[in-house]
Amino acid sequence: MHRRHALLALAAGARPAMAWARPAAALHFPRDHGSHPTFATEWWYLTGQARADGALWGFQITFFRSRVDVAAGLRSAFAARQLLFAHAALTDLRGRRQLHDQRIARAGFGVAEASEQDTAIRLQDWTLSRQETDGPGHGRYLIDAPAQGFALQLQATGTQPVLLQGEQGLSRKGPDPAQTSWYVSQPQLAIEGRITLNGRRMAIEPGERADNRAWMDHEWSEALMHPDAVGWDWIGMNLQDGGALTAFVLRRADASALWAGGSFRPSAQAPVQVFGAGDVGFTPLRWWTSPASGARYPVQWRVDTPAGRFQVHALLDDQELDGSASTGAIYWEGLSELRSAAGQAIGRGYLEMTGYARPIRLR
Repeated sequence: MHRRHALLALAAGARPAMAWARPAAALHFPRDHGSHPTFATEWWYLTGQARADGALWGFQITFFRSRVDVAAGLRSAFAARQLLFAHAALTDLRGRRQLHDQRIARAGFGVAEASEQDTAIRLQDWTLSRQETDGPGHGRYLIDAPAQGFALQLQATGTQPVLLQGEQGLSRKGPDPAQTSWYVSQPQLAIEGRITLNGRRMAIEPGERADNRAWMDHEWSEALMHPDAVGWDWIGMNLQDGGALTAFVLRRADASALWAGGSFRPSAQAPVQVFGAGDVGFTPLRWWTSPASGARYPVQWRVDTPAGRFQVHALLDDQELDGSASTGAIYWEGLSELRSAAGQAIGRGYLEMTGYARPIRLR
């Protein structure tokens, strides 16, 4: 897995490479914030919430990179050896709607590129870059995405150290030990900037710390999703008290769990509690049917972890994205609220669900 391996491979039509596994080794930053083009798949995934114009908004931007193995032996400068994709979305809670857009291009020719030195990605008129800072997170992400009907011009500044998922950044993703990925998260990013909706610019408003927060995932791998997996459910939640919760489960066709995992960091300086495959359970509590795809999604969950039992509630049911023009996948990804087992709101973040419209399959 993780969430985007299948999406990238579907879009690229790449020949699957051999799965790999290796012991954890030290990651080196800022270099490992950059691209890893020798690996088959990679993504930079930034989701968050911000208060503007007196309302709460959700936003998402993801850049994907996919190595195309069938082009490796071609001599032409026009051969598509690397493909870049991007998705962006804005959740308008007041208007009860989600807007989204997408991009796709081969790397090169000044149209699409991803630096190997640090996060610096361009895909047509969308960019994601990173600057070094002196703060606790040692970095600030700059987002510029003029999309259809909306635009994101945001700065996401680190307030905590990076969170290395799994074994010091090497994250197991399936029953085969070869199914691994390098996985780095940056929770509790502070958000500034502006959101534009239908030409109207809205500045991010100062307010409660928890209202202007984002989550960054950077992941790269040579591994393939397990053939029995049809999809996955994943959450990345910023807690109001500064904690960070990650949880995911891969599903078989009968909805049973094939693999699971995640982590919990209760505060910026606390050690990370890593969840094992048998430690995490997702139980659907409420369903919503998409009028566009006909897919039926659980939009309320009970999530059981070693760090406690939680509830996840979608803040808008209709947050389905159709990526048919880029990755080829239809999936649900949206702003959600994290609650305690007793129902008290304790955080917000993003829930992602794939494989409900149709199974995720690798070519």
